[in-house]
Amino acid sequence: MSVSLQKGQKVSLSKDNAGLSKVLVGLGWDEVRQKRGLFAPKPQPIDCDASALLLKNGKLVDKSDIVYFGNLSHKSGTVQHMGDNLTGAGEGDDEQIVIDLSRIPAEYDRIVVVVNIYQALQRGQHFGLIENAFIRIVDGRSNQEMCKYNLSEDYSGMTAVIFGEVYRHNNEWKFNAIGQGTNDPGLGELANRYR
Repeated sequence: MSVSLQKGQKVSLSKDNAGLSKVLVGLGWDEVRQKRGLFAPKPQPIDCDASALLLKNGKLVDKSDIVYFGNLSHKSGTVQHMGDNLTGAGEGDDEQIVIDLSRIPAEYDRIVVVVNIYQALQRGQHFGLIENAFIRIVDGRSNQEMCKYNLSEDYSGMTAVIFGEVYRHNNEWKFNAIGQGTNDPGLGELANRYR
């Protein structure tokens, strides 16, 4: 049974799920339909990019610990980005990240999942033009959704959002629904928050 989460709520992933090894982190969003004049050019699609930052003691120590469309697999093989969706069109997850919790090297204690708008400043785009954004965690064994966090806040003017994090605490994997908007223009600046 899936748990619906609120901002800042934490939930255990492994406590009641003995043997949980792999989870799928699904992320989704829709572009708000914009009204435009008869002769106005069609706006560029909004290209949201999901990324996973693997942290050691809460810090990002190397750029190779960023899994995104340009680096689809972590060097440990435990975090895999399933590919870039350039428009967010369609039902369900727009991007997915698979995490093998059972094999994450011990020095990593946290995996932060962020989404930024590609070239947001150049295109004049922000998360106020996005609706129905969510992050969900799915049990890789049964394909059952474990929890879901719908980001219902107004993120107007924000170019990136820290959706949530999977973290290790007392030998237990948990999920924290963060939902923090930022004005970071790209993934590099977003990653610098964790250095």
